[in-house]
Amino acid sequence: MLTGKHIALYVSGGIAAYKAATLVREFIRQKAQVRVVETAGAQAFVTPLTFQVLSKHEVYTDRFAQLAPDQVAHIELADWTDVAVVAPATADLMAKLATGIADDFASTALLATTAPKFIAPAMNVHMWENPATQRNLAVLKQDGMRIIDPDTGFLAEGYQGKGRFPAPVKIVAEVEADLIAADTTLPLHGQQVLVTAGGTRERLDPVRYLTNDSSGKMGYALALAARNLGAQVTLISTVSQLPVPAGITVIHVDSAAAMRNALLKRFATAAMVIMAAAVADFRPAAPATNKIKKTATTYTLELTKNPDILAELGQRKQHQFLIGFAAETQHLLAYAQRKLAQKQVDMIVANDVSSPHAGFNRDTNEVTVLQPNQAPQPLKVAHKTKIAQQILQLAIAAQTD
Repeated sequence: MLTGKHIALYVSGGIAAYKAATLVREFIRQKAQVRVVETAGAQAFVTPLTFQVLSKHEVYTDRFAQLAPDQVAHIELADWTDVAVVAPATADLMAKLATGIADDFASTALLATTAPKFIAPAMNVHMWENPATQRNLAVLKQDGMRIIDPDTGFLAEGYQGKGRFPAPVKIVAEVEADLIAADTTLPLHGQQVLVTAGGTRERLDPVRYLTNDSSGKMGYALALAARNLGAQVTLISTVSQLPVPAGITVIHVDSAAAMRNALLKRFATAAMVIMAAAVADFRPAAPATNKIKKTATTYTLELTKNPDILAELGQRKQHQFLIGFAAETQHLLAYAQRKLAQKQVDMIVANDVSSPHAGFNRDTNEVTVLQPNQAPQPLKVAHKTKIAQQILQLAIAAQTD
């Protein structure tokens, strides 16, 4: 999404200015073209030569300096810009942007820029929380600028607080996600997509539970693939250790019952539902309220069936395209074909989890996609991100046939 994009990076005067050098590299790594503007304050921390070497372009510093005699520099930059990123944004520059002050190159060029603008504030926590800063922030949002919230952590002043410059990779991810969401040419643009991920946890007592080996990686890969195709993705996940891609809403659940409730609340407005989670078939019939003590040499556990979420969604679906998963260790296609018919779904992804290249806790997968009245379509071993892309492509094709 950032390939070939013209990104104007505005660096203002705070200690975090040195991190903007890494941000230039991250944008270039995504094959974007970058030009840098430095305020006078920023130059006190990082010399223009640093950004010139990294960006391979002259750095804009002086409102009255013209790099080409036939161009007005700040207007030329504004017209060149596909995306403007202010990072770090000081309270001072934010105040200028909120009030329309144009007294240096950065504020003047930004005032002339019609392209999307992203603001990544970085400052002391007390400056960040000051009512004046928050008023300016509200104005910037109202004016359509995208705010990338600062992180909370150890500040330059030696104490904890909100105001840390976000990690450059986070800024790049936020920019990319926003551009994807705005791209009306993408096949899933604006569509609500629900994705489930991970293995459910069924409580035995306050310290123990029944679960399975699902890592959630396939579900997260599918959520990312759907986002990259323009969808508004809600990820209903039982795992918390995986990073959530920018632009995706995550809802953390634990049990099959909690996952069912989260799905049913959102099912009516969904265009596509991808049930990649490994939902437990059974749960303890009577979970203990206290830790079960080791008082006998044997222990009998009574289980009761969990609701069949996929089958319930299959009965409820109207306009939704419903995708289920079949994780098996034997008779893969036979079991998956039966599931396709019984659950009334539009697609089943059959997954032999006993394979050394596929299944739980692996970065790669190998699946077979089944659809009604079609021959099974195998997807060869590949990283789960690629498998996810292929599954979504097949789903989109099925809806357009």
